[in-house]
Amino acid sequence: MTTQVQHGTTRKKINVTVVKLGGSLTSHAADIIPVLRAARRPLLIVPGGGAFADLVRQSGSEADAAHWMACAAMDQYGRLLAAQGIKTTTRLAVPQHPRVLLPYCALRRYDPLPHSWDITSDTIAAWVAGRLGGDLLVLKSVDGITAAGKLLTLVKKPVTTNVVDPYFIPYVLEHRIRAFILNGTDTTRICRWFEGERVCATGIGTTF
Repeated sequence: MTTQVQHGTTRKKINVTVVKLGGSLTSHAADIIPVLRAARRPLLIVPGGGAFADLVRQSGSEADAAHWMACAAMDQYGRLLAAQGIKTTTRLAVPQHPRVLLPYCALRRYDPLPHSWDITSDTIAAWVAGRLGGDLLVLKSVDGITAAGKLLTLVKKPVTTNVVDPYFIPYVLEHRIRAFILNGTDTTRICRWFEGERVCATGIGTTF
């Protein structure tokens, strides 16, 4: 039996949806970007670090240097995504049309998170969603978070997982962000989520 979770519709107005597009989906970006571009809502895409962040890890850099290099890597991956036909922005604001956020400048300005490899673009995307008061859709190459071989439809307390970084779930819960983890390799599923339909995914938060 397929486990499903419904994109909640209890809010009267959706201000913005922040979409984290991970580096594991690089080969699927050409299919995903048109779906996001066609979304009928304000939408801000936060890029992962992809292969660019992997180079930072391989460099052996630590602490502050590694943090800012990894943030710059997100900008590089963001430009790669933008080449699929969507404009970029450096503004931490709700866009009128879907945009790819190049987050380095905003992160340098606010410096909101500890400098640690335990914090990746997952938590940075959660911070962006919190700042803008929006929901967060995290696109991964898996269906969501599992436990004992079963997909968790809703997570309301911290769990151990390698699907997102260790800081992500506690941060989302503390800041009362509605987050969803969805398999980005299935563009039909993404479309259905945007339409508010039930899809196979993991919801994270306490405000559903």
